[in-house]
Amino acid sequence: MIKVFFLIFEPSATWDRIARARRGFAFILCLYLMPLIVLATAAEGWGLNRWGKWQPRFEKFKEFSLPDIISFEAIQATLLLLMVLLSALLLLKISQTFHNRGKYLDAFTTMAYGYSPVLLARWLDAGPMVNPWTSWAIGILLTVWILYQGIPCLMQPEPSHSFGLYLSGVFVVVLTSGMARLLTALYLLGEVDFHHSWLTHKFPHLFQ
Repeated sequence: MIKVFFLIFEPSATWDRIARARRGFAFILCLYLMPLIVLATAAEGWGLNRWGKWQPRFEKFKEFSLPDIISFEAIQATLLLLMVLLSALLLLKISQTFHNRGKYLDAFTTMAYGYSPVLLARWLDAGPMVNPWTSWAIGILLTVWILYQGIPCLMQPEPSHSFGLYLSGVFVVVLTSGMARLLTALYLLGEVDFHHSWLTHKFPHLFQ
């Protein structure tokens, strides 16, 4: 987790160290990405269990049962993982349009570390008064900041294509993370009720 702060405050040097380390997919997934996701969802789940969540639409604090919290955070952890995997795939496909010969591991490494601020900012969601979009906005701004040096460093596009690939990568992370945040924010703010949704009928054991 300390590496997240190095990426924020010393992005250039930290990305160089990441590139030189050449970690494998399993190492990054199991020892870096998944711990960040688990800690972020656990922090939010603890906050929901202790205080609930303020829902401006109803002007009240919503209390969540423990089974609902566990189900919700399991779904959210899955969404966050899919967010990173899909963003990496999209980044790779876009880079190939710039005649880049990078591999999926390069794109995955970029996104796994690049999304670190988004996952770190999710700790703020433990607060009962914190709007889900606030933590997303803070995290995505920092992600956009660190990817400015991360994408050229790891994807290694031609210098003339570097900024174009960066802008495309930013579009991917904003769109993908925004969709993931939308789905979870609607539930937390009381805009949707999973107990009366298609998801509940399809997977009833998750919401018992």
